[in-house]
Amino acid sequence: MRSWKAFRRGAVRSAPVKTPFGLKLRRSVPLLSLPLLLLPFPAAAQDATERTAIAAAVLPRDLSPWGMFMQADVVVKAVMIGLVFATAVTWTVWLAKTIELIKARRNARHALRELANVRNVEDAVRQVPDGAVAQLLDAALAELRLSTDRMDKEGIKARIASRLQQIEAAASRRIGLGTGVLATIGSTGPFVGLFGTVWGIMNSFIGISKSQTTNLAVVAPGIAEALLATALGLVAAIPAVMIYNLFARQIASYRALLGDGSAEITRLVGRDLDSGAMLVRRHLAAAE
Repeated sequence: MRSWKAFRRGAVRSAPVKTPFGLKLRRSVPLLSLPLLLLPFPAAAQDATERTAIAAAVLPRDLSPWGMFMQADVVVKAVMIGLVFATAVTWTVWLAKTIELIKARRNARHALRELANVRNVEDAVRQVPDGAVAQLLDAALAELRLSTDRMDKEGIKARIASRLQQIEAAASRRIGLGTGVLATIGSTGPFVGLFGTVWGIMNSFIGISKSQTTNLAVVAPGIAEALLATALGLVAAIPAVMIYNLFARQIASYRALLGDGSAEITRLVGRDLDSGAMLVRRHLAAAE
């Protein structure tokens, strides 16, 4: 038997050993050094995997808004489409209500100018144009038709004022139709966009676990697609809130114009009632 010293000094007597790196062990390389050569294999394998993932991630990707939309998850796509639709609804309501409010306010101002220049209900019926103020005048005349000469004048005026208030409230509700959807979009748009962002980031983390790398180049496109949903939510919500507040002020101004018309009509009716019942009958006959 060989001695222990001879074994330590001894080299590998067999054929040269080829390592996976392509290195050939000389005869002078001891057998005890083989484990040291095999140590880099796990780290090398991990580095190779990471390099492969990074190489796949740095491939050219379309990071434009349309490109990110096309590469997004189906849930994120649905959120984006809903937010774009909400934005279209916002601007459609803005255009329609702006035209409606301009016409209504212009008609109310013209009717108020005509009421300021007349002296009795008969002249008002002939000169006031069709519109909300004309409806107020028709409601006052309808109450006068239902009243008789024996009724108390103050009671007639109170009933006419009640009718005018109902007409004002109905006109305000009619002019305010469509503005509620703006409040809904303004309050829920950011949260809908945030839901799309959370869903997209969740998918990005799933991609991290599958690629087994934490390099930012791998997950950045997915995070960008997710953040696009939040941006669309803000684009839908901010104009909706601003337009809603604008319409709220304009509708309040329109209601004030109707209130002025009601007050003017009440004064004309009271003037005719105080002048005598025969004058009121003449006005009713002219209106018919």
